[in-house]
Amino acid sequence: MATSNTQSSNAKNVTYTYATVPTRFVEAKGIKFAYRSYGKEGGIPVIYINHLAATMDNCDPRIMDGIAAAHQIVCFDNKGVGATKGKTQNTIQEMATDARAFIHALGYDKVILFGFSMGGMIAQEILEQEPALVHKLILTGTGPRASVGLDNIKKVTFGDVLRGFISFRDPKFYLFFTTTKNGKASAKAFLNRIKERTENRDAKIKNSSFLTQLNAIKAWALDTPADLSQYKLPVFVANGDNDRMVPTPNSYDLAKRFKNSEIVIYPDAGHGGIFQNYEAFVKQALAFLAK
Repeated sequence: MATSNTQSSNAKNVTYTYATVPTRFVEAKGIKFAYRSYGKEGGIPVIYINHLAATMDNCDPRIMDGIAAAHQIVCFDNKGVGATKGKTQNTIQEMATDARAFIHALGYDKVILFGFSMGGMIAQEILEQEPALVHKLILTGTGPRASVGLDNIKKVTFGDVLRGFISFRDPKFYLFFTTTKNGKASAKAFLNRIKERTENRDAKIKNSSFLTQLNAIKAWALDTPADLSQYKLPVFVANGDNDRMVPTPNSYDLAKRFKNSEIVIYPDAGHGGIFQNYEAFVKQALAFLAK
């Protein structure tokens, strides 16, 4: 079992931030998964599952550090992404199977899943595959299987990738944030935050893996809806009021499908509403986890 403590065995007095936490590896299903783990020891850990095209370096340091103040938090690179080798899986369900193997390889039999965008889709499939593993769910910038408008994900993504290329900006400037004055300022601040880590950064996702993930999301959008009403675990849903990637009405739908859910929709915010409102989100997420 891999170690997952706040302090490394060689530096017992070190307290990490997301900018300094080391990258570690654990083998599961014959794959060496890269991960980062830190925070308050004890209790049920929070497993963060990332978005389309994301490596661990796309995690928002303010959110990760905020959760780590009260919980052990773990993030990882999906198969075929960043520092994790292998071939990127073709379906969200297969990605969920890999994530379960990774979680069990760390020795956990009960976790809190925190998924953003595609990560929220993977989290739902983990719940479907192994309900006993999941203690609570935080689902952000995402919707249920067969989400309305999600089948346009390729058009929206490629359009904003092109806008980013033309304007010499990261596509997330357009994909994750509104084009208002507040949205643009938040986008710049977020894109600066994810550059704070300067050592042991991941390699960017390969184009082939990006396209595979994009196809997997579209297939998930066209799949049969899941019956989420059977699950009684606590669920916290959050999004912006102007999500163009996973249209915001899907977040309301997602919350309604669970029997024990609460929802927050941030005004003047897009797909990355939790990044734009990270201070409020961290407080709300910690309050949800403390219940």
